[in-house]
Amino acid sequence: MTSQPLVPVDRATPPLVWGIDVGGTNIKFGLVDEQGHTLAFDSVRTLEPEGPAAAVARVGAAIERLEQRLGISRSAVARAGLGCPGSMDLAAGMLIEPPNLPRWWNYPIRDAFAKRLGLSVTFLNDANAAAYGEFWLGTGREHSSMILLTLGTGVGGGIIVADELINGVNSFGSECGHILVDSRDDARLCVWGGGRGQLEAYASAGAVVERFREKIQQAHQAPPPWDQEDTSELTAKQIYQAAEAGDRWALEVIDETARWLGIGVTSLVHTIDPGLVVLGGAMNFGGPSSPVGQRFLAGVREEFRQRTFANVFRGTTIEFARLGGDAGYLGAAGYARKEYLASAGSGRSV
Repeated sequence: MTSQPLVPVDRATPPLVWGIDVGGTNIKFGLVDEQGHTLAFDSVRTLEPEGPAAAVARVGAAIERLEQRLGISRSAVARAGLGCPGSMDLAAGMLIEPPNLPRWWNYPIRDAFAKRLGLSVTFLNDANAAAYGEFWLGTGREHSSMILLTLGTGVGGGIIVADELINGVNSFGSECGHILVDSRDDARLCVWGGGRGQLEAYASAGAVVERFREKIQQAHQAPPPWDQEDTSELTAKQIYQAAEAGDRWALEVIDETARWLGIGVTSLVHTIDPGLVVLGGAMNFGGPSSPVGQRFLAGVREEFRQRTFANVFRGTTIEFARLGGDAGYLGAAGYARKEYLASAGSGRSV
């Protein structure tokens, strides 16, 4: 479910746009108005083995049911926004090789959704969609530029400069998780694609678990409870919970993660100077409501302080994201709204 309050249709401000956020497990979608209010929301299982065409059909049918329940026609909707993971060709509307959707490779997903919905579809990377959601309605709403880093299975990223997303010539813009933070020959390999020394290899959930497991394996005598437990199924969430309970090893790994993330933040800020860096994703170690989350954020800020210039540090805010799992569909809708308004103002179709 969405954490956004649902606003009645008779209080909505047009244009209305659908935002669709495709994930490896679920596909979320919401109808959003000009002010960013959510009018309706639902989700369906991705069911990756069934392929993309079946998923497009399920989403289309669910959207039709929501519109019928709201009492609106498809003609009342201006556009749809679509955020998807993995490598893509934005201009062609193609998914290329999304690692967590192997049966969706080389699929024309933008046009498939456009045909099923009967709407023009704005296509963008899922992390860029989340970044635009935070920029439009979340932590970045008072800023003109920002960087979002999403911490989870991998490390995603989104960059906005002067109100514009950085999508890149090869549809690879803003892939912050693949910047280099370690140039050693034996640097770690990242989760997706095997890139050596990239931020994702040090600040993703998988990297946190791997480093923690190495600490236990290399110790002469692991402290309890790790001396008795099987860590083959260990998760980053369990490491966070151990840190909340005061486990020294868990805290060490989280501190190390903050250091690596601070190195990455420094390189990104020195390239873009956005004034705001937002940390999102599922792996936030409890976020602002947790002492461990506060410690993690303080560690990122301190590493950045040590590596940047005093005036840059003073002029840069590093903060947690606010929208959580809603950022993707809200950002996809928001960017579709932006493109719709641009096309309406110029009299052309985008």
